Amino acid sequence: MHGSATLVDVLIGLCLLLVATTATAAVFTRDPARQAVVLGMLGLGLALLFTVLQAPDVALSQLGVGTAVTPLLILLTVRRVRRGGDRATPPGPDAGTDDAGAPR
Repeated sequence: MHGSATLVDVLIGLCLLLVATTATAAVFTRDPARQAVVLGMLGLGLALLFTVLQAPDVALSQLGVGTAVTPLLILLTVRRVRRGGDRATPPGPDAGTDDAGAPR
């Protein structure tokens, strides 16, 4: 078996290539919502890599946390921040006065 790549070696190489590609894409993606999607793909690639490396418990954890929960939390946060920008600012301490400081 020396000198020839086995199927597992090829799968490990493909998974590493997928992980490196998606990690690079996550770094260069500017939009946070798209970053969350790319992060989910990165988590999926890592889960595949852990499966090929015969670590199914780590793969399941990565699948749940890295592929589903973390991107979902990022998307919910981005949604919340973007909605918050549309709201009117709450009244400040001088909201009930005119420019001269007299009550309205």
